[in-house]
Amino acid sequence: MNLVTPDFGLLFWMVVIFGLVFFLLAKFGFPVITDMVDKRSAKIAQSLKDADEIQARMASWKVEQKQMLEEARREQAAILREAAETKSKIVADAKAQARAEAEKILSEAKVQIEAEKESALRDVRREVALLSVQVAEKVLRHELSDEGNQRAFIDELVDEASKAQMHS
Repeated sequence: MNLVTPDFGLLFWMVVIFGLVFFLLAKFGFPVITDMVDKRSAKIAQSLKDADEIQARMASWKVEQKQMLEEARREQAAILREAAETKSKIVADAKAQARAEAEKILSEAKVQIEAEKESALRDVRREVALLSVQVAEKVLRHELSDEGNQRAFIDELVDEASKAQMHS
């Protein structure tokens, strides 16, 4: 038996065995293999589809992230502007309150100074009146130390009183 040039019997049995193996493979092997290849192909296609969806979601997330960052920046700027305005308002209010307080203190000081001035003027007038009375008393004592001067002074006062009564 030579394998390079086979006999008819060997060739017959080789064809029969090949046919039987082919039939068994076609009946049981190829459907399983093609099913596995189809499943694998479907899984790969699904994975590619999922990857495309994930990639699209990531792209939309990047856009959302950029929008969120921009919104955060706008909010930060608004908060900073509001803080600056609040600071300016507080400073302006404090200045206005300080001015009002200063004007109130100044007004009270002017009133107090005026009251003290009036009090001082009354004290000066009282002192002047007392001094005038004391001076007049001393002058009168000196003038009226003599009895003749006293009588002349009394007569003069009586004459003035009677003239004042006549005119009224």
